Amino acid sequence: MNKDPQMNTDSSSSRTQILQRLRAAQRPFPDAPPPPTEYLPVVPRINSDQDSLTAQFIAAAEQLNCVVHKPATEREGMAVLLELLGKDTAVSCWQPDLIPMPGLATALTDNGIKITEPRDANTRVGITGSSAGLAATGSLILATGPGQIRSTSLLPPLHIAIIRCNQIISDLESWFARHKETSLDNLRQASNIVVISGPSRTADIALQMVMGMHGPRVLHIILLP
Repeated sequence: MNKDPQMNTDSSSSRTQILQRLRAAQRPFPDAPPPPTEYLPVVPRINSDQDSLTAQFIAAAEQLNCVVHKPATEREGMAVLLELLGKDTAVSCWQPDLIPMPGLATALTDNGIKITEPRDANTRVGITGSSAGLAATGSLILATGPGQIRSTSLLPPLHIAIIRCNQIISDLESWFARHKETSLDNLRQASNIVVISGPSRTADIALQMVMGMHGPRVLHIILLP
């Protein structure tokens, strides 16, 4: 089938005319104003000692329906974890040496608990560490990557996050500031960064709250010394 050369010429001419009109209609935009030299924090900045930050974090997290455990020792923390696992024989878990609980892999093995495939639909519990806890909001920051699968904190109905008290900081701005002062490489290498503020929840137009619709419906936080 032969194409009409006149049709091609007309189409090209119309396109040229349209582009010319668009270019003629453009107006020069003024330069953007310079960025501010000082930024106001989204939430009030908390400048406190570590004990105060930890207490603030616990209070804020509990308001979000998190269950917070603060064992006095690592051994007590392990006992809390095993009690939460109950009779489970399998869990979804980050690479154990990336979770701040010494002896985790051995404890799971000794209690007949195996680490399953990340997307095993029958797994009830997901165990993760955390990059930081935010005292201002009671939130956890999880940066995922090799050995730190994002589905572990998303798919199981029960999420157990293990974090040390010295990982509790004031707020999200402080977390970014720390990375900016040292290196942003860790942020760039993370496959996903999520801020978790309590269990998953949603509400329909009638404001009927439903827990666990888009993620875990229960969140336990074990705060190790």
